[in-house]
Amino acid sequence: MENQELIKPERDSAPFWRSIGGKLLVQACAHCGKHFHYPRPLCPFCASTELRWVECTGRAEVYSFSIVRRSDPYVIAFVELEEGPRLLTNIVDCDMESIRIGDAVSVVFHDANGIATPMFRPDGAKR
Repeated sequence: MENQELIKPERDSAPFWRSIGGKLLVQACAHCGKHFHYPRPLCPFCASTELRWVECTGRAEVYSFSIVRRSDPYVIAFVELEEGPRLLTNIVDCDMESIRIGDAVSVVFHDANGIATPMFRPDGAKR
């Protein structure tokens, strides 16, 4: 894989992709207090520019998912963080057939081209 390009986060999303050491970061608005994802320069709720990066608990619930059954099957999912935002991610370290909407999941970090990428694994309980 000589010519494979590395993932290079853009300026506004770089802190999310540099969530190193087991910390999941999302943006929060200092004006209205709401958390959101994907990263952007304005709050999507009140248009404030008073934004900060905050650490999340890493706990979430499966909102929706699909099993991609290609040569190496995997689960792609939207999870809803306790703090509110939904993330597009992968569900890992589990039996794919046992995943259900509403399952409790927790963040784990997998290396993707040198970047700690947040993915989620089931907690074994519904929320």
